[in-house]
Amino acid sequence: MAPRLLSLAWRVSRFRFWIYTGGTYVVGYALGMDSWSAFFAPAYALFLVYFFLPANLFIYGVNDWWDQETDRFNPKKDVKEYRMSEADGRNLLLLLGLSGAVSLALLLVLDAVGRALLLAFLFLSYFYSAPPLRFKEVPVLDFSSNMLYVIPGILGYYLASGTLPPPALVLAGYLHIAAMHLFSAIPDIGCDEAAGMTTTAVVLRERRSLLLCLAFWSGLAALVIRLSGWNPLSLLVLIYPVVPLALLLRKSLSIDRVYWYLPYINTGLGGLVFLLATLRTVAW
Repeated sequence: MAPRLLSLAWRVSRFRFWIYTGGTYVVGYALGMDSWSAFFAPAYALFLVYFFLPANLFIYGVNDWWDQETDRFNPKKDVKEYRMSEADGRNLLLLLGLSGAVSLALLLVLDAVGRALLLAFLFLSYFYSAPPLRFKEVPVLDFSSNMLYVIPGILGYYLASGTLPPPALVLAGYLHIAAMHLFSAIPDIGCDEAAGMTTTAVVLRERRSLLLCLAFWSGLAALVIRLSGWNPLSLLVLIYPVVPLALLLRKSLSIDRVYWYLPYINTGLGGLVFLLATLRTVAW
């Protein structure tokens, strides 16, 4: 039973996407701390573990449970992601219960601001997929509700500094997750339409969706370069607007293939931000 449950947890939690919550948390924490010794704080380790596994179990477990009908039309569930089977239903509910219990227990170690942030994360994680709100089927709200991936960074920053991050930093996070969500929805236009879902990508279609991604990522690049004080390394962020621009200019490029390189880009650039933020606190 235990090995099967662990195997299911691995598949449901989408290992390649752990970095989108755990990595965001780590980067936010590093940006907020004033000394590298903050990494030894028990709260840092506790939420580090949480945002890598239990949080992802909750996000994608809820998604898999409520998307059983619409997932029938999505071929990537058979290749890159997990497709829920009837035999896994009971175990999936058990995993959801465990991740939910861990989430609620963590509320006890946070102050009022921290609890509000974690509750916002859980609210968006659940109602992104679950009725009656099901944000994923409402244009604009679908990509906006993906602020759930920014909240771990905001909480990390708050745990490290005792204050909320600057609005410009939060806006940069929003622009990135909005573009990421919309970009990932473009390959699903056909199957989402067949399933009766009206996403932003379904409404805009591919070209206009790519133009909006270009606008979002251009805004992100401008903010990052400015916030970094025009650090030459910050110019690497320009790779994001280059992606949709290249797809718009070169019809031979496949968005289905390009999309799966984004986790590597996010990991690499996120790691660079983490490194620079940590080195900033080191006394030479």
